[in-house]
Amino acid sequence: MRRRQNPPKTSFSLASAPAFYYICTLKLRLSAKALSDDAKMLNDMFDSFTQPFRFFTGPDFALRRKRWLMRAAAATPLGTFLLRKLYAPPMPELECEAFGMKFSSPVGIAAGFDANGTMIDALSASGFGFVEVGSITPRPQNGAAARRLYRLAGDRALIYNSVIESAGVERVIENIKRTRCRTVVGCNIVKNHATPERDAPADYLRSFRPLYQYADYFTVNVCDNSGPEPFIPRTKEQVEAILEPLFEFRRGQNQYRPILLKLSPDLSDEQIDLLTDIMLTMPLDGLVVSGGTTGRYGLENSTREIHALGRMPGIMCGAPLKARVLHIVSHISRRTKGACPVIACGGISDADDVETMIGAGAILVQICSEYIYGGGRSLKKMQTELAERIRWDRAEAEGEERRRQQEERKQAQRAQQAAEDAAAAAGTTPDAPEETPREETKQQEP
Repeated sequence: MRRRQNPPKTSFSLASAPAFYYICTLKLRLSAKALSDDAKMLNDMFDSFTQPFRFFTGPDFALRRKRWLMRAAAATPLGTFLLRKLYAPPMPELECEAFGMKFSSPVGIAAGFDANGTMIDALSASGFGFVEVGSITPRPQNGAAARRLYRLAGDRALIYNSVIESAGVERVIENIKRTRCRTVVGCNIVKNHATPERDAPADYLRSFRPLYQYADYFTVNVCDNSGPEPFIPRTKEQVEAILEPLFEFRRGQNQYRPILLKLSPDLSDEQIDLLTDIMLTMPLDGLVVSGGTTGRYGLENSTREIHALGRMPGIMCGAPLKARVLHIVSHISRRTKGACPVIACGGISDADDVETMIGAGAILVQICSEYIYGGGRSLKKMQTELAERIRWDRAEAEGEERRRQQEERKQAQRAQQAAEDAAAAAGTTPDAPEETPREETKQQEP
C-alpha cells in the first residue's frame, strides 16, 4: 500500500514578498450600487490591517532604512573609510572657493535629506562637498504620521506630502557637536508651522542665534510651501523684517557667517526681481534657487501615478524642476550681471546638469532627489565625470597655451630672419649681441 506523502512545508521569504504585498493591498471590488455600509466598513478595516505591511514596502521606509544604514556605517572609523573608498575617491580638480570658504566639491546635499544633522559625517564620507542641514525650526515639529513620500520614477521626481519635520534647534546643535568631519555645514532655518506670520521674524532669530557658532553659513527659507497653509512672503518689507534682526545679531559677533535667501520656484519673475533687489539694500550674501514646487508641471511619464494620487497636496521636487530652476538662475545672473552668488538646487541629475547650472551663473549646486534614487553611485558618477572634464579642459588650455607660445617664437624667428635679410641687402650687418671673451688655456706638451 502506497503511503501518502505530506505536502512540503512552505515558509515565508523575501521572494514571496511581492505576492504577499499584492494580497494585502487587494481591495474589495464592488459596484457602486451594491456598495453597502457593511462593505465600506469591511473595506476600511482591511485597509487598517494592511497599512503596516504597506509601510514596510513603501518609499518612506526605504528612505529611513537608507539613512539608518549610512549613519551606522559612518559611526566607526572603518565604516567611514569604506564609504570614502567606495564613493569618494580623491578629486582635487573639484576643489573650489565660494563665500570665503573652501569646498572639496561644488556638489552638496540640499536641505531635506538630513533634517536634524545626524548624517553629516556619513554624507561627507559619501563625497558631498558641503551639507545643508534642515529645515530647522525653533521648536520640535512632527510631520504626518501616515505615508508622506511618493515616487514618480518615470520622471525621476518625488512628492512630499507633509509639513517640515524637525527635532528642534537644541537637538540639532547636539548632533552638530558630535560631528567629526570638517566639511562645510550650512543650516536651513524656517519658522514653525503653528507660528503666525506676524511672529515669523522672532522664530527665525530663535534658530539663528544659538546656531551661529556651529554653522558655516545660513539659508533663510522664507518660502515654506510644504504645509496646507504655505508661508510665502509676497512683499519686500516682509522679507526685510525677517532678515534685519539676523543682520543686526551678526554685526555684534566676532565671526562672519554668510546669510543666503532661499527662493521658491512658485514665485513669479516679478516677485523674484523684488527679492533679488534686497541684495542691493541689505548685506545679503547670496541666493539659493530653489525649493520644491506645489505644481505638477514637467511630468511626462507618470500619468498613472498622478491620476492615482488625485489632487493630493504636497511639494514636488526632482528632474521636472530643471527648466524652471535654470530659468531663474539665468534670469538672476543677467539682471545682476553676475554680482549675486547663486546656489542652484532642483532638477540636477548628472554632470551635464551641473555644467549647465554653473554656465548659467551658479557657483555651487545641490542635489537631493537624484541621491535618493541613485545613491552614492550616482553622486560618484556625477563627480567623476566633472573631474574628467575639468582635467580635459585644463589639458586643452595648456596645449593651446603651448601652441600659442610656439607660434610667438616662430613669428619672432621669422621677424629676425627678415631683419637679417634686409640688412644683408643693404650691405650692412645687423647688430649682434656682444659675446663675453673667454680665456684660452694652452696645454704644455711633455
